[in-house]
Amino acid sequence: MRLIVCDEAAATALAAAEWIAAQLRAALEARGRAGVAFSGGASPRPMLEVLAAQPLPWTQVDAFQVDERVAPAGSAARNLTMLRAALPQACWHPMPVDDFESGQAAQAYARTLAAFGGAPPVLDLVHLGLGDDGHVASLFPGSEALEVQDREVVATSEQRGHRRLTCTLPLLSRARQRIWLVTGTGKAAMLAALWRQDSGIPASRVARTASTIFADAAAAAQLY
Repeated sequence: MRLIVCDEAAATALAAAEWIAAQLRAALEARGRAGVAFSGGASPRPMLEVLAAQPLPWTQVDAFQVDERVAPAGSAARNLTMLRAALPQACWHPMPVDDFESGQAAQAYARTLAAFGGAPPVLDLVHLGLGDDGHVASLFPGSEALEVQDREVVATSEQRGHRRLTCTLPLLSRARQRIWLVTGTGKAAMLAALWRQDSGIPASRVARTASTIFADAAAAAQLY
């Protein structure tokens, strides 16, 4: 696991976006298409907006979701709302949370991933955030979803006001590269826990190989 610390959040977003663009270019050169999964939340929007300005053949970039809340289409609670607004030109494959009640949404998205990345699916890159309780994707402390090893996507019970779909640890750990974006003082304690591989937080259960953390100085304050 590598750590890259920038002075401020804006510089971190720029560095992370440029790094992602380089990984996507390498994947496109090697395989003709690139598959990347993005996390939601507020933190990644500046990074995605910088990434959107990068000169890439976006019609060849398949963009997936790491997780999604069950909420109405277009709602601010939906990760896809922000993701598409910040990076509109990628080929988005939304998590089908509108069909959540059917019980088939997780299986349907697993098939979407397999259609791109094979069986089991392998993505070129996964972007991850770090929750203030150490959660990653929608894999929260104590969640049964943390123990799933035989599926790529699962539905979860209500967490912080929403039921969710989330990619599982095997899919996140199988990606060719992982990027963590961690900014702000509120993430400092959890970044320190992730860095020392604290087994008490879900984020520490993601594979550390081929993983790069981009953090600002505020988030990295407890690392030194």
